[in-house]
Amino acid sequence: MKKDVLDYFRLIGFIEGMSYLSLLMIAMPLKYVYGYADAVKVVGMAHGLLFILFLVLLSGSAFKYRFSPALIIAFFVASLIPFGTFFMDKKLKEIKYLCV
Repeated sequence: MKKDVLDYFRLIGFIEGMSYLSLLMIAMPLKYVYGYADAVKVVGMAHGLLFILFLVLLSGSAFKYRFSPALIIAFFVASLIPFGTFFMDKKLKEIKYLCV
């Protein structure tokens, strides 16, 4: 099965969500509890790059599948909330299923 922009969007959404949780639950405690500031630098950089890629794929998916402005905003807001990208994946599965 050929990969689509929506498949890549879902994948990066998952990875970006995991990087966000790693930043919040692992790297930040390492910095503020144990004084290991490099953890935030490394994980924060990776998360930032994944977030940019997430936004690029959001715009590509929105263009191809003609997302409504409300849905685009909902996906963007979901990316800012911990666990949000995991909840948005359900909606993306529905979109993929309906467009096949």
